[in-house]
Amino acid sequence: MRLSRPRLRVSQPESAFASGNARWTNRDLDPIPLLGRQWGVASIIAYWISDAFNAATWEFASSIIAVGLTYKEALAIIAISFFIISFVISGNGTVGAIYHMPFPVIARASWGFWGSYIPIISRVILACFWFAIQNINGGNAVRVMLGAIWPSYLNLKNEIPEDQGITTNGMVAYLIFFIIQFPFLCMHPNKLRWLFTVKSILVPIAWIAILIWAFVAEKGGGSVFKDQHATVKGSKYSWMFLANMTSVFGNYATLSVNQSDFSRYSRVSPRWQLLYIPMLPIIFTFIGFIGIAASSAGQAHYNLSSIPWDPTVLISYWPNRSCRFFAAFSFALASLGVNISANSLSAANDFTALAPQFINIRRGQILCAMLSWALVPWKILESADNFLNFMSAYAIFLGPIAAIMLLDYWVVRRQMYDSLALYQPWNRTYRYEVLFAGKEIWGFNWRAIVSFLVGVAPNLPGLINAVNSSIDVGVGIHPYQCGWLLGFCATGGVYVGLSWWFPATEASIERAVLPDEIYEEAAVVMGVEAQDTSEDMRMKDGKGGFESEKAV
Repeated sequence: MRLSRPRLRVSQPESAFASGNARWTNRDLDPIPLLGRQWGVASIIAYWISDAFNAATWEFASSIIAVGLTYKEALAIIAISFFIISFVISGNGTVGAIYHMPFPVIARASWGFWGSYIPIISRVILACFWFAIQNINGGNAVRVMLGAIWPSYLNLKNEIPEDQGITTNGMVAYLIFFIIQFPFLCMHPNKLRWLFTVKSILVPIAWIAILIWAFVAEKGGGSVFKDQHATVKGSKYSWMFLANMTSVFGNYATLSVNQSDFSRYSRVSPRWQLLYIPMLPIIFTFIGFIGIAASSAGQAHYNLSSIPWDPTVLISYWPNRSCRFFAAFSFALASLGVNISANSLSAANDFTALAPQFINIRRGQILCAMLSWALVPWKILESADNFLNFMSAYAIFLGPIAAIMLLDYWVVRRQMYDSLALYQPWNRTYRYEVLFAGKEIWGFNWRAIVSFLVGVAPNLPGLINAVNSSIDVGVGIHPYQCGWLLGFCATGGVYVGLSWWFPATEASIERAVLPDEIYEEAAVVMGVEAQDTSEDMRMKDGKGGFESEKAV
């Protein structure tokens, strides 16, 4: 027998979805078969609790307060923003729970095969950025853990220039967190449910304990709760309120378009996706409140000149080394869980769709990890303003994308997709053929592209100003300050209008074609049970559809 050796190409599935179609799918892009759907209600809840409890959510309110609003307004912004975006997450997640396909494949229905690269590339960039940022948050937590075990570690001589936003011991901790995280990048989503479950138990317990400490240490909760007033008034206040809502939208704008990457593994009724609507505003607002209370109490208790909004900075003041270690561990675990659930897996699905012959989910996650180094995340987190500008910038692109995908399924296509046609570019259903200069062009739904441009264009002056504040754009900055909402509403209205006036009749089908129907037809042809066929055809490597990296 020959020794196993790595190969450049990934193995292709033997399924109806991949037949003669290696360019557009591989084992990880095919619909999840019945026996591969292992996420129940408990897994879904654990996933979202895991995703919510992370340092960035803790710092939501702090970033808002830092630019001039009060804690009450910060909590209101978080609650309103997540209430709005929960409808979008639920709506797009339901599509994945019904068709069990990932976001890049579902995007083909509204954008066309080649046009889907627009939302895919837009989403993968933000996922890589967030992966890098969570690495910094995880590294900061590891730094506190190491300082609790080995106090002299914090006194390591800094060899990195101060203007880089990171120190030598911070970089060492960043590397350690990166190395610890790496094995989890090689696991299939079905194998990660235990991680989300553990995190959803340990981290909330630890953070509630910190909240209790805050009110025990400082009964008044600190200066933030005492006679705080907004530093901005009038129209500036209104635009500031909307701008911060856009920043909160930006944090979860990725999941508003790609929730199907995770809901595709669901084995329960798609109606469970409605759980997000009450759950997300409550959970995220509560975490924001913990961040405010703990940070404010820390300032008062330790007589600090400024509020320690960074939770790892707050923990570092605790005199008890054991408490410092376990509290920091909760933040490291929080960053690890959210980095896998919301960032690396999202980016991996996108990379897989861009080159399915060479990239699978495992390779896509590793590629995301490698690219994160080039993004210099410690510079992004250098100030609250930079952080908010970054989040606002990308929200203006993902709001229109979310609107197109949501309204295409629920309004334009009347909840009917042909799952097989989404894997067959030669099928006319989603080719979106048009004649241009006497030549046939296919693969682009021009309605989606025009709508996307309409939603993004008004925000561009504000984006330019955010990138270079020396460029004065006047009132042109205001559309950017409500970029996600403006982009979502404008794009959605234009897309529905264009689809009504210039209907793509070939994409309007009489009934939905679900993946199970295709698997059952294949089973009849092969003369075996449908479940066994889908399992053998899609999971015969024993890894739940996750690619094997070696050939014998």
